[in-house]
Amino acid sequence: MSLAVVFDSAGTLLYTLRVAKDIPKDRIVEGVETTTLTCSEKGRSLVLLYVNSKELIEAEPEMLLSEYLTQKEVSFGVACSSIVTTTEEISELLYRDKKATCEDLQTCIRKVWSCCKKMPVVALNNGVIVNKNINSIEFAITSGGRPFPNAKDTIRLLHENNIASYVASGDRTDKLIKMADYLGIPHGNVYGVSTPKIKAQIVSDLKEQYDKVIMVGDGINDLTAMKKADIAILTEEQYDKKPKVLEDVADYIIKDVSEVFEIAKKYNS
Repeated sequence: MSLAVVFDSAGTLLYTLRVAKDIPKDRIVEGVETTTLTCSEKGRSLVLLYVNSKELIEAEPEMLLSEYLTQKEVSFGVACSSIVTTTEEISELLYRDKKATCEDLQTCIRKVWSCCKKMPVVALNNGVIVNKNINSIEFAITSGGRPFPNAKDTIRLLHENNIASYVASGDRTDKLIKMADYLGIPHGNVYGVSTPKIKAQIVSDLKEQYDKVIMVGDGINDLTAMKKADIAILTEEQYDKKPKVLEDVADYIIKDVSEVFEIAKKYNS
C-alpha cells in the first residue's frame, strides 16, 4: 500500500511564535493565531508579504508601509480570507493604505527575532491583515518558526519506510523550502501560500497517486483538508486548546510529532 503524509507547517512541524500589531488600537498582541483572527470578523484577509526582513528593518520607521511595498515592488499572496475577494481588491487595500507604517511591522520583527535569534534554524514570515470594512491594513504580523525536536527524525523514519512526506502551508514557499531542506522533505513536495481550499485540493490530488493520504493539521485552516484526507491527525504539540470542530473531524489527536510515524505505520502495509 502506498501512503503519503501531508503536514501543515506552523504548529505541526514547527513551533511558531507570532506577534501582531493592532494598528487602529496601537497595541501588540503576542501568541496570536492568525487564521482564527482573520476569520473572526467579516472583511478581513490574511496577506503574506514577500519582503526581506533585514531590508525592512532598515527602512525609515515613519514611512507608510504601502509606500515601502510600492517602492520595493513587494508582491504578496493571500493565505486566507473571511470573505470572497479578488487579488485586485487586496492590492488596492494593501498598496493604497494610509495608516500602517514600516515601524508597525518593524516592531513585530524585532519582537520575534529577539526570541528566535539563537535557534539553529529559523523561518521568519511577515504579513498583514487587511480589512475591507475599514479600507486599510488592520494588523501587521511577523511569525518565526523552528522545527519541533522530533520533526527531523519523524520525516527520516517516514522516508525510510517508503512513506512520502508533503507540506501544504499558508507560509511563504521560499521560507518553507529552507525548512524543508533541514527536515529532508523534497522541494517538489512543498506547497506554500496554500489557502484552506488549496490544501484540500492538494490532498484530493494526492489521493489519486496514493492508496491513503494522511493530513496532519493544528488549526481551523486545516479543517477542509483534514475532512478530505483518509486519516486526519490533529496535533496539540504547540497549543492544546483546539476548536471542537477540529477534534470532531480528527481520527487521532497527538501531543508530539513523533506520533505521526507510529500512526502511519499502521496503514503502511
